Amino acid sequence: MAGLLATKSAIADVPELAAQALRLELDLTPKPGLVDRANNGSHQDMDHALFLKSIAAITPWFRVFAEAGKTHAQKSASEQLRLLRPMGIACEQAMFTATGGVNTHKGGIFSLGLLCFAAGRLQGQGRRVSADALCQQVSEICCGLVARELDGRPQAITAGEKQFRQYGLTGARGEAEQGFITVRRAVLPFWHQEQGERRLHNALLRLMAANRDSNLVSRGGIEGLHYVQDYAARLLVTGWDSDALREMDRALMARRLSPGGSADLLAVAWVLAGLQVGYKKSSV
Repeated sequence: MAGLLATKSAIADVPELAAQALRLELDLTPKPGLVDRANNGSHQDMDHALFLKSIAAITPWFRVFAEAGKTHAQKSASEQLRLLRPMGIACEQAMFTATGGVNTHKGGIFSLGLLCFAAGRLQGQGRRVSADALCQQVSEICCGLVARELDGRPQAITAGEKQFRQYGLTGARGEAEQGFITVRRAVLPFWHQEQGERRLHNALLRLMAANRDSNLVSRGGIEGLHYVQDYAARLLVTGWDSDALREMDRALMARRLSPGGSADLLAVAWVLAGLQVGYKKSSV
């Protein structure tokens, strides 16, 4: 798999990195429980071709998010989420139109949209766009999000609220509010230990081992989450190859488990890693 990382002259082009991230995450194969080039993972309502349609619909919005962040750069961090949300909803509608109502990338829109918006805000303030600065901006923009949206009502109504009350899971909101802490702790320090597709597979396994993925809980309960975490952690200790990943894929499909939250964070990891070093055109 070949891809284009940002050149030194375009190191702050977060929308381009976000677009790359979606395509690279999709094409990574094998990808246990997830849609890839080989199969549909644990999904019956989506496939590789549908994801390509979704990516085509989403990608133009990344620059819209970045421009909006730049336009509103001088407004307080507490105002930013209110300004971003209508654009995020419009992007989701573009996705649903392209996919016939199937949710292929809602989590990716949330996380990558925030990164693009934060990048625009930093540029609008004349500040350097770095991985650390991006994560800090996203954390400030999302400050209080978990308390407002997962713990703000007397009774839990949504699936996210129920998981928060029962297991303390904060999902994508918690990751954003903490500045993508799982990516920064579990993936980025080990990014350069591998090369090519193996780098992305290693990152995905590290995410599956560490991430408290609400998608897995929705499909398999807390037991499903622990099953995937333990499986990924074991492979990282004992070693893995493509055959081991295909076996894990079969195991997750048999249990209808799909670590979609970790797939979203893999895309985030690609963007943040791309900002850490100025790369020229190269393989993944």
